Amino acid sequence: LLPAVVMRSLEYLSPLITAFESSANPEIAPQMEKYMRNLFPFFGIKSPERREIYKVFIRKNGLIPKANKKEIVQWCWQAPQREYQLFAMELLGRSLKNESENILDLYEYMIVTKSWWDTVDYIAINLVGGYFKKFPESIEKVTHLWMKSENMWLLRTCLLFQLKYKSQLNTKLLHGFISELIQSKEFFIQKAIGWILREYSKTNPDFVINYVNKYDLPPLSKRETLLWMKNKGVIQRL
Repeated sequence: LLPAVVMRSLEYLSPLITAFESSANPEIAPQMEKYMRNLFPFFGIKSPERREIYKVFIRKNGLIPKANKKEIVQWCWQAPQREYQLFAMELLGRSLKNESENILDLYEYMIVTKSWWDTVDYIAINLVGGYFKKFPESIEKVTHLWMKSENMWLLRTCLLFQLKYKSQLNTKLLHGFISELIQSKEFFIQKAIGWILREYSKTNPDFVINYVNKYDLPPLSKRETLLWMKNKGVIQRL
């Protein structure tokens, strides 16, 4: 017999499993798998259709129940098809305001398990970013541990969680992360440095221009950083 908590998880997920299986498209699936470097199998359900499935599912079954949230998310994360992981993280994004402080362990599990940019970036920007806005006192301790972890995806999360913070972005904190990672040869780290600085340039272009002039960023990071300002002609104006 399955444990009660697993049974409850499967009871909640059963309509989703049925919907995903009946919507599977074996013609599209190989294209989606190739785009993700064949790291994960897919049902072959494109985003618009997948989100329509969510709408119907949520209307009938509600958001992930708090009582067995961890088990449901972990089941989705262990399921083969990538659509299950996308479902779990996107539904967690809908219940951000009601999350307790201990949800961070689950977010970290999601970041370091079956890691790739399609899940990690959403988790970093939306889930972890929202969490740290709600519990700012946790930022220093948690990010310190993540920066020491040597897990590339946790490092990327430290760089990206402030992506939507705009004027609330902590430049001192971000500078600390970049300083530690500026020598990294990892594509995903160099790209993240450029992405967060590019996004912040939309709020504070002077800071970003001064930053680029002051610090020797990797070429990829620098190119990404300046992209928006070049396209908008901001660099010529300033």
